[in-house]
Amino acid sequence: MLLAAAAVVSAAAWIGAHVLAPPAELAWTAEMSHAAARMRAATAGVRRLRETAGPPLDVGLDPNRTGLIGPEYGELFTTLGDLEAKRTTTNPDLAALLTHLLERAGVGQGDTVAIGASGSFPALLVATLAATEALGARPVVVLSLGASSYGATDPAFDLLRLHRLLEELGVVRSPPAAASVGGARDVGEDFEPEVRERMVARIRASGVPLVDEPTLARAVARRMEIYGSRPAAFVNVGGADANIGVSPTVLNLRPGLVDSVPAPPPGQGGVLHEMAARGVPVIHLLNLRGLALRHGLPWDPAPLPEAGATRLTRGEAERSPILPVISGAWLAAMVILAAAGVMIRRRS
Repeated sequence: MLLAAAAVVSAAAWIGAHVLAPPAELAWTAEMSHAAARMRAATAGVRRLRETAGPPLDVGLDPNRTGLIGPEYGELFTTLGDLEAKRTTTNPDLAALLTHLLERAGVGQGDTVAIGASGSFPALLVATLAATEALGARPVVVLSLGASSYGATDPAFDLLRLHRLLEELGVVRSPPAAASVGGARDVGEDFEPEVRERMVARIRASGVPLVDEPTLARAVARRMEIYGSRPAAFVNVGGADANIGVSPTVLNLRPGLVDSVPAPPPGQGGVLHEMAARGVPVIHLLNLRGLALRHGLPWDPAPLPEAGATRLTRGEAERSPILPVISGAWLAAMVILAAAGVMIRRRS
């Protein structure tokens, strides 16, 4: 009986905290609105290209017809992915959230933003570029072509083609700084040899500089050279080995603007760890469910919300005068129930 009462009181306190002290909402800025509109326009451009030139849209996988959802498997497939997470990233207001996170990281007009993107989340690349450009910053992008399920797994619409289209649409002003085949150890150890050869040939034919280093450590070092001495922020999109390393410690990182990055074992770190060690703010975009819960993004929305319609939240708990009252009432109730339990045991 007492346990049931404790459960009821705890549930009531939890509900009260969320109803009476909800997470602080973000006030939309002109830059956030501009980024969301830019992503919406980019998505429309991708849709037009896919509908006219292919590869064709799969409405079963992509009911919102964004063109940013790929096949479950394809030549560039590396690991399993979550379809709902991929569709969640197509919300144009994600670009607004990234604008806010970049501003919180200290990015402003004329700054350089280092971006490392795998093919797993094409829409996240669009959102990151839209946000960076909306702030008047300069993106320096290194692409990794390997992709998890429902990402850019089809070589007919890989990240190289997507980025080129974004250049044509005016979403981004400059081509990628470099590209790698991605996959295991950043050199495609998990690809068939002929697939890897085609990927290398495609990168070289694109005119984008190829990163093809024999070890993960060299791949990370090469990227750090490309990004320059100290960018204003580093944005990791997806789970490319060269960006997040191969240590399981990275799985504990909270998505979004990262507070701290634990040092990995020697030889297992990625660009994310190197940037953090140099004091560069890191925005980590991999655990999409966690990011959505933290910042108020709707999960797998259909239809997509209109740009600017999402009630984004800051993602940090802010002190509210009602929270100490709720906490105090809960604690008092627990003490009373505990005392009642002691009395009952003594009588029995």
